Amino acid sequence: MDSLTLFSTAAIVLAGGLYWFVCLLGSAEQKGKRAVDLSGGSIAKEKVQDNYKQYWSFFRRPKEIETAEKVPAFVDTFYNLVTDIYEWGWGQSFHFSPAVPGKSHRDATRLHEEMAVDLINVKPGDRILDAGCGVGGPMRAIAAHSGANVVGITINEYQVKRARAHNKKAGLDKLCEVVCGNFLEMPFAEGSFDGAYSIEATCHAPKLEEVYGEIYRVLKPGAYYVSYEWVTTELFRGDDDEHVEVIHGIERGDALPGLRSYIDIAAAAKKVGFEVVQEKDLAKPPSQPWWTRLKMGRIAYWRNHILVTILSWVGIAPKGVVDVHEMLFVTADYLTRGGESGIFTPMHMILCRKPESKSD
Repeated sequence: MDSLTLFSTAAIVLAGGLYWFVCLLGSAEQKGKRAVDLSGGSIAKEKVQDNYKQYWSFFRRPKEIETAEKVPAFVDTFYNLVTDIYEWGWGQSFHFSPAVPGKSHRDATRLHEEMAVDLINVKPGDRILDAGCGVGGPMRAIAAHSGANVVGITINEYQVKRARAHNKKAGLDKLCEVVCGNFLEMPFAEGSFDGAYSIEATCHAPKLEEVYGEIYRVLKPGAYYVSYEWVTTELFRGDDDEHVEVIHGIERGDALPGLRSYIDIAAAAKKVGFEVVQEKDLAKPPSQPWWTRLKMGRIAYWRNHILVTILSWVGIAPKGVVDVHEMLFVTADYLTRGGESGIFTPMHMILCRKPESKSD
């Protein structure tokens, strides 16, 4: 084989391999977001790196992320930075679920979502609220499973656009509505929903009773609300430096004003008027580890990180996306350590009911 033929063959193989690596490999194509389309959400391409630095600046002023006035900007910035990467590398449901033997990650996720709506006892045609809906993965699974009309709210305008596009593509846009707004001040009338759920979303609220109070307000009397909460467990020790490091790592990498203890959840619900029907950590045995998927994804991370670095270097992906991707990998390690040690759970389930009347 002469040198020209060898060079041409190598070039074809390299080009084909690069196309496969960039456009086809992994979950990106399957879940609706390609690597070449990674962006900073609603942030202009040239401003992504500056906004990443702004995000970290919040942690130099921790008191600012403990107030209702500052949290929307903090969380909105975070989701502008991470939404495309989440969707590309994880899927359209931005949450964890217990592993289910014999089931794919996608099926395990769907079952976890369907359980939430089964708990709130709704029927086809009911109007239910998704508080903190992201790009609408749970919303679509729940609407398809229950036949209910789901109204989702998210603080992030880019997620609203993504959710609406996904809803239409799935043929569920008549059952799924998405609103851009703050779940601490929702633009819905009192007593206008037949049920509500939130899946790993209310952890972004500076005070849990504020978001629970809003959900209580918009529910009809007798309606149910279920939430999967991120919390520290009974195994967490505030005087253990490693425990504290893990929890702080989770907070910094996931835009959390501060993780709550499991003992705070029911107290917040009761404070705003809810009856607590059931409370359970869905991560405890016999459930299979929810963090298995994070550990299995380490090879995919390095593959994706190389890809993101190349795309950023050639100017396709915004500068700053590499930093965001690396931040999420570091956070995944903290989440895994929190799960393996048992000091953290992302699925502390609480089922509440709004009384029929104040005397009920």
